Amino acid sequence: MTINNGDTAFMMLATAMVCLMTPGLAFFYGGLARKRNVLYMMVQSFISMGIITMLWIFGGFGLAFGKDIHGIIGNITDYFAFSHIDFVPSGIYAASIPFALFFAYQMMFCVITVPLMSGAFAERLNMKGYIGLLIFWTILVYVPVCHWVWGQGFLANLGFVDFAGGAVIHTTAGFAALAAVLFLGKRNIENREMSPSNLMAAAEGTGLLWFGWFGFNAGGALQAGILAATAFVNTAIGLAAGMVSWCIYAQIVRKKVNFVDVLTGSVAGLATITPAAGYVNMRSAIVIGLLAGIICNIALSFQEKKGWDDALGVWGVHGIGGFSGIILTGIFASKSVNGVSGSVHQFLVQTLAVIFIAVYSFILTVIILKVLGKCMDIKPLDKQVQEGLDSALLDENSYDMF
Repeated sequence: MTINNGDTAFMMLATAMVCLMTPGLAFFYGGLARKRNVLYMMVQSFISMGIITMLWIFGGFGLAFGKDIHGIIGNITDYFAFSHIDFVPSGIYAASIPFALFFAYQMMFCVITVPLMSGAFAERLNMKGYIGLLIFWTILVYVPVCHWVWGQGFLANLGFVDFAGGAVIHTTAGFAALAAVLFLGKRNIENREMSPSNLMAAAEGTGLLWFGWFGFNAGGALQAGILAATAFVNTAIGLAAGMVSWCIYAQIVRKKVNFVDVLTGSVAGLATITPAAGYVNMRSAIVIGLLAGIICNIALSFQEKKGWDDALGVWGVHGIGGFSGIILTGIFASKSVNGVSGSVHQFLVQTLAVIFIAVYSFILTVIILKVLGKCMDIKPLDKQVQEGLDSALLDENSYDMF
């Protein structure tokens, strides 16, 4: 095995692009949050980079990608504290790039996953609660699911496919977000409608997410070439088709389209095309993107009718988007793209596996929050929420309050 310089340069760029998505998410959620909670919303994304990187080094990567143990988990000692991680290719993963680069690329996926769900339970977890969730959820949910799907675990052995994280990232985060919302309950405030603090910041964050998502999906090929180009183009198609169908649906059903619809529709399209990006052709990507804008819109309407206080619609956009994308991959996958064909069998494998992943993430999240709640106070006080979590918990403000 020899290092391919082109593949290495490509994956370095893809890794940096995925890294940029975490601050992009911070700006997206921060711009949509209330003025008194902007910084607290943003810090939940930024702090993940520090904590998860350490966790990934000291055990997380080994558990996810170490030698398989009964299809359930990897061997933690294989890669603990950079053991057996160097700058030569791996015989198992990514044979044309330095193994350390594969380590870094996968780490960026892990970094962004818990921050994805933070928009759902806005104003309901204090810093102790959030950091506890960040650590234990990553160990108990993200890492095992990552191993099952990408680390030669039992789901991969059953033929389940997820090109860039529709199940591993979006489904786990989305259904964990729903669990957190139901467990933590509704915010004790008069008006639960999120009044965006700064739509320009939200738009900037969305733009960073768009840019990073090309590395997120195309990087799943782990080398430059036709497969990466396919995923790259399908990402743009999914983004555009999701935005258009979301806005059309909003106009028909709600009789208006606003800027948040444009931003959210694009993200829904991206989340839904993610698992399929390297398995479907471009025409199928159009269909998946169009369906994303409709399915995710219906999901948001459903959660509103049920009274679930998912502040930024994480379950409806990311959870249902990733969930739907996994199932649609089983229908639209083309063998000529990446060796997997859409079929009844593949559809059933995709559907049953993603349901299992969603249920697992939901149940484990409830257990984690319940245990954390028994050990310490994980919710901010009502007076802190009314004051604003920026001031109450961080002693900082992003806006002058008069």
